[in-house]
Amino acid sequence: MKSLFWVVPVAALAAFFALDSEARDYHKATFAGGCFWCIEAPFDKVDGVVSAVSGYTGGEEKNPTYKQVSGGKTSHLEAVEVTYDPERVSYAELLAVFWRQFDPTDAGGSFYDRGHHYTSAVFYHDEEQRRLAEASKEALAASGRFDKPIVTPIRPAVTFYAAEEYHQDYYKKQPEHYQSYRSGSGRDRFIAAHWGNETTHSRWKKPGDKELRQKLTRIQYAVTQEDGTEPPFKNEFWDNKKAGIYVDVVSGEPLFSSTDKFRSGTGWPSFTRPLVAEHVVEREDKSHFMTRIEVRSKYGDSHLGHVFPDGPAPTGLRYCINSASLHFVAAEELEQAGYDEYAGLFE
Repeated sequence: MKSLFWVVPVAALAAFFALDSEARDYHKATFAGGCFWCIEAPFDKVDGVVSAVSGYTGGEEKNPTYKQVSGGKTSHLEAVEVTYDPERVSYAELLAVFWRQFDPTDAGGSFYDRGHHYTSAVFYHDEEQRRLAEASKEALAASGRFDKPIVTPIRPAVTFYAAEEYHQDYYKKQPEHYQSYRSGSGRDRFIAAHWGNETTHSRWKKPGDKELRQKLTRIQYAVTQEDGTEPPFKNEFWDNKKAGIYVDVVSGEPLFSSTDKFRSGTGWPSFTRPLVAEHVVEREDKSHFMTRIEVRSKYGDSHLGHVFPDGPAPTGLRYCINSASLHFVAAEELEQAGYDEYAGLFE
């Protein structure tokens, strides 16, 4: 009976999107870059993407299951099928998002997930997609960003099989496990090392200086734009005990969670780890006659504070952050504010 309850909604949803796609002239794009959870999530956040579905493709076996694919028992790859509106986002922009999510020089898997089923590929749906994919791959190879050849193949799209329902929107359903998996796999560190804070077609934007001066308070501007430091114990969030997340006051990108906040005694908000590791960029800071590790937001490029190796378990780290760099979104306001994917942290 359980399988019937799963098949009907997914089939109905697929039929709906098929009809809706024809009516609105939506297009399909299919990408494989290792674990499909980590490829689905970034595409879900791109303006112009209607849906991103985790599944299996590239092989010959019909109706594969996760157990079969993840066990290496099929010729399929874990992949994501993206339905998008070409009037709002181009295929070239989707390619730019895709290349930034994994290691395109790895022919044996993806980070600590090894095997053919975790390798990468671009599956093109028409000749124009093939041309654009080949061109973007060549441009990436010529950029010199990687010291090894780009091995991601450009392949014709074949039948795509949606994965089991519990894999869909996994980053929303199991945010703690998802973030722990992403961070532990090395994916976020790889992305930060090779792409830094370069932006693509992202929902997180840094406004121009004129707008920032109007939007930010005097102390917020001094801290985020001029690398300032606010006074300890005399700032907004040092003693905040409410449940919720902390986002960049400039760009809105999620940075930290109250679930990782602790009282350090320093007078500044302190966290054991970022909520989204990719959004927190580390840089060496040799100011004030000392060497420290500065942390900045990826998309807003805001000065946040510093990270020190004297924090509690489980990381042993203390992210010492200026309140002036942060905007707090309470747990009960996450959905209304557009951060519903993190609501599961507080259920």
